[in-house]
Amino acid sequence: MGKDKAARQLAAAKELATELGAKLDLDASLRLWDGSRTPLGANVTGPFEISIAGPGVIGSLLRRPTLDNFIRHYVEKGIDFAGGTMIDIGSQLNRGGRSVKLKGREALGIAAKLTPFLFARSDSVDDDQGFEGEITGKKRKTSDNKAYIQFHYDLSNDFYALFLDPEMVYSCAYFTDWGNDITQAQLDKLEMICRKLRLKPEDRLLDIGCGWGGLICHAAKTYGVTAHGITLSEEQLAFARAKIEQLGLSDRVTVELKDYSAMEGQFDKIASIGMYEHIGLKNIPAYMQKMQSLLAQDGLFLNHAISRRAPKKSWRKRRMRPEQRAIAKYIFPGGELDDIGHSLVAMERAGFEVQDVEAWRLHYARTCKLWCERLTARREEAIAHVGEEKYRIWVAYLAGVSLAFSRGTLRIYQTLVSKNAKRAPAIPPTRADLYR
Repeated sequence: MGKDKAARQLAAAKELATELGAKLDLDASLRLWDGSRTPLGANVTGPFEISIAGPGVIGSLLRRPTLDNFIRHYVEKGIDFAGGTMIDIGSQLNRGGRSVKLKGREALGIAAKLTPFLFARSDSVDDDQGFEGEITGKKRKTSDNKAYIQFHYDLSNDFYALFLDPEMVYSCAYFTDWGNDITQAQLDKLEMICRKLRLKPEDRLLDIGCGWGGLICHAAKTYGVTAHGITLSEEQLAFARAKIEQLGLSDRVTVELKDYSAMEGQFDKIASIGMYEHIGLKNIPAYMQKMQSLLAQDGLFLNHAISRRAPKKSWRKRRMRPEQRAIAKYIFPGGELDDIGHSLVAMERAGFEVQDVEAWRLHYARTCKLWCERLTARREEAIAHVGEEKYRIWVAYLAGVSLAFSRGTLRIYQTLVSKNAKRAPAIPPTRADLYR
């Protein structure tokens, strides 16, 4: 590259950063490939820094401005962050619910400054971290479920242990006080689930997608139930079985590798915690009917699931947004989010009576923020377990999900239902027992 061209690109990048900084007014800086640092706000005092490795990164994003392309450059360190996590910059961009838009002459001015990068070449960015199969789940077969689950959960138990709590609970925590740490919040979550299900000694509890066994072990120890968990993850199965043995619960707690659709038997209480997102929208009616068939006559079923806003069109016509496609490719292949209204309709159509619905959106925003901070703090250990590329993807994922829950793009609900409306539900007349 000629010296004049390189100098023009560098000058254009600095000028662009200054102009965007005046518009965004962030407490952050931009570090360019020559080592120079440009403030992105009027009074930058914090350590947060965004770095760009070369003009080719800008050129690549200009020619292909997709989230997938951005992620590839981030994974390959073409774009990087220091002095904090992506949550820090996302929180600033979204402070006060603001939305920054460039219009008219401003947009044209920005476009003009990008012209030196139109033909800037970037190094080839490999993409070997994504799921190789069909990611949307729209064409899934039951046999695909295991591949989807194992891509996400069978990374390494040691990797998940770096950022999860000691009970290895990998779902939204419950903060009775926003100052609580993740360990206390996850214990409070397990306790709240048990209270909502009104567990009592000798109840038969089924945990659909039991993870590393946190709920079934807590329920057996604390409430004296007989608990059974199912998972499709080999890593989770091995961990849960070892935990059950270590705690001396083998006479009351069991776990097996099985798809929910193959489950048989009768259970007094059923919990589905963070599993509903994996089944696929077209399978919801069959899923609800299966839960009905497994639930005893006076039983209760608790469904804990991430959801999205209700669409203007039918859920059957939904298109995946760029961020959803990225998550499906790199983190959760086969996952689809329902909206709470459609979930409730599906439950009632299956014969359930809805007893309680509780929103936990801000709880999950904080959960993912703490997970992201904990994983970032143990960066070297994480890289030793899964490699740097996978580590960087996960940090970005946890940060992005935290921001999505903070903004309200994602929601999460716990819904408690009883077997049918013809019999009085086996719950007290008020919620007072939940907060004793």
